[in-house]
Amino acid sequence: MLEPGELQFPGDGIPHELSQLPRLALSGDEASGEEDESGVPDKTGYPDPVYVMAANIFQGIRIETAPEKLLIKYGSEPLRPSAGEPEDESLQHLAYELAFSTLKYQGILETILIDSSIFPSTTIPDHLSSLIIVMLYDFQDRKFQARLFTDNQQCIVEVQEVENLLNSFKTKLAAALARCRIKHDALSIYHILPETVRNQERRASTLPLYAWINALKIRPEEVYHSLKKRGYTKVNTVLHTGGKVFAVDQHCYDVLIFPSHLKSDLLNIDLFKDYKLIFQDKSRSLAVHSVKALLNVDDDILMVNTGSWYTVAHMSNLISNNSKIFVCGVQAQAKHPDLKKLFTKMGCKNIEILPESFLNIEWKDNRLQKVKVILLLPRCSGLGISNPVEFILNEHEDTDLLKDFSQGGTSAEKLRFLAQQQYEQLTHAMKFMKAQAVVYCTCSVYPEENEVVVKKALEFQDPGNKIQPYRLSPPVLPLCTRKEVHLSADKFFRMEPSEITNGCFLSVLTRERDPSETVSVKDVLARAAAKGLLEGIELGKSSKREKKKKSKTALPKAPTTDSKGIQTKIAEFLNRETNANAKRPLQPTTTKISPLPKSTIPVASSLQVRKPTKPAANPLVPAFMKNPSLPRPYERPSNLVRPRPEDKMVVLKPVEIVLPPVMFPSSPPPGIRPHIPTQHFYYGWFAPKTTMPCYHSTPLVPRKAEKPKRNLPSSLLRHRRPWL
Repeated sequence: MLEPGELQFPGDGIPHELSQLPRLALSGDEASGEEDESGVPDKTGYPDPVYVMAANIFQGIRIETAPEKLLIKYGSEPLRPSAGEPEDESLQHLAYELAFSTLKYQGILETILIDSSIFPSTTIPDHLSSLIIVMLYDFQDRKFQARLFTDNQQCIVEVQEVENLLNSFKTKLAAALARCRIKHDALSIYHILPETVRNQERRASTLPLYAWINALKIRPEEVYHSLKKRGYTKVNTVLHTGGKVFAVDQHCYDVLIFPSHLKSDLLNIDLFKDYKLIFQDKSRSLAVHSVKALLNVDDDILMVNTGSWYTVAHMSNLISNNSKIFVCGVQAQAKHPDLKKLFTKMGCKNIEILPESFLNIEWKDNRLQKVKVILLLPRCSGLGISNPVEFILNEHEDTDLLKDFSQGGTSAEKLRFLAQQQYEQLTHAMKFMKAQAVVYCTCSVYPEENEVVVKKALEFQDPGNKIQPYRLSPPVLPLCTRKEVHLSADKFFRMEPSEITNGCFLSVLTRERDPSETVSVKDVLARAAAKGLLEGIELGKSSKREKKKKSKTALPKAPTTDSKGIQTKIAEFLNRETNANAKRPLQPTTTKISPLPKSTIPVASSLQVRKPTKPAANPLVPAFMKNPSLPRPYERPSNLVRPRPEDKMVVLKPVEIVLPPVMFPSSPPPGIRPHIPTQHFYYGWFAPKTTMPCYHSTPLVPRKAEKPKRNLPSSLLRHRRPWL
């Protein structure tokens, strides 16, 4: 009877039970089962260069064990790749995926190597330990089946040696894996992972692809047409949808969404080869669109820690060529020889790289005097990302982040270090006196990196500065509605990690513009249009009827002030009064008039004036409405209906006001003051679609022995109008 593991080479009389052990060991693997059901062929292994690259990546990101528990020694020198091997992005992506998967199962794989007696019984050089553990993960992932080779595949000596070693220990490795599952009472090694890591893997399996349209090279309609010619269909959502489909993002009009299984097909079409469509995470598109909503026509932008150059290019797409984009915090990438060539291919012309780090740049820098918005994308834990390998490769992030992803969290010490860096960068951005807004964006789910950092920076602003302080403002996105996104009451924008998007945190800090700074109408309209505030509204235009009324009405001119301020005050007043009138009955507005001696007339009492020679037919109609020579206190809009008698009127309380002594033209001699019943008149101030409070008025009385003057403004109108 052979003991399990005695046979070191497969195919030499292995009993039937042992031959079925690998299949039984992985029968509960959900990931493998789902792939088989979906029609994806079984894995057949990687080319030799991928194993070498993955081993070197794992060597740099592996989790170090305490010296007293160290059983496997890893070398310090990386493996040398084959000479003349060109750098292939697709192979690099496969290497990172393999290294990250190995990192997640590092503890289990090390246990299997020791339990199967590969370590420390065999004499293996330390520099091959990383390659052994990487190839072991792939070996068990393909159910301990032999790797398939292609005709033109390149062979590497170290890879061939390790593969022969693993094949010789095939049975022992399978048995060790089975015992590990039994120990953890798990259907597969996948279920041994922490729950946060399993959730991240599930989200990554369904996460769609996001790509933004390069408007500098192609129009959206042309993109749609090109995709339809290749068999793609435009749909409302790509979630749980098979086939060749795409959809437009619900927040950013220039972002398209594709199912994840179409990536290999999309990379082979001209739209992506010619930089007309660019794959990038949605959080970066949200950040640049938030910046665009804050810009005037010729404002410059400062971008900090952008990571990917695609973020800079997307920002260049959304602004005019009159504005300039300054990029800092990327010293190593700025020396890349193909950088200018890349921007030329993408059609970007207004980008300037700053060699200094952000904290070493002062706000007095002459190059940055036109910078009005700062986009800050600080280095963060990134735990809101579902597919960390894609994020690290596309955004050029540090591979050390994979350690935290493999463990499902970040250590408290590292979190404090990141939060301190973020606080320093945010407070430094707030020191730029010419800047009017700062956009702060992370991919973290920790409040310590998000709300806590922003609130702390706002709280400790320098009160001695003469410039306006920063305040929180809700982000403005092109297609954003409250039903579609979570816009909290504290004005922070958040997207939780889900099966359709990565996590994102966005905060916008703005401050009031300097009153001495002139803002053109073009700038105001540009910012309003970016925020979607001009839909159905035409500003700066008045109808012919209004112009005619203004020419006929003799009203005193209002003080000359900024037109924007007047419009703002009028809009605020109308909005305030509309809300107030909807909740309460109309109340009279009190207007204070300077008192004159011996002219105090109670409103509730009678006025002693001479009875006119031709009394009005209707005593409720004031005299100046019948006599055009008398001044009119206002011009009633012609398109409004007079209140009907059956409308409910609110009884007004008597209010004592002081009016200057006035009399009608034909006044009696001194001493003769016949009495006339008090006439109360109620006039309503109206604006389009908004009812204003009523005002209490009495007939005007001219002074004694004084001829009337035509078109003389009423004394009431000499005072500031109540709605300004």
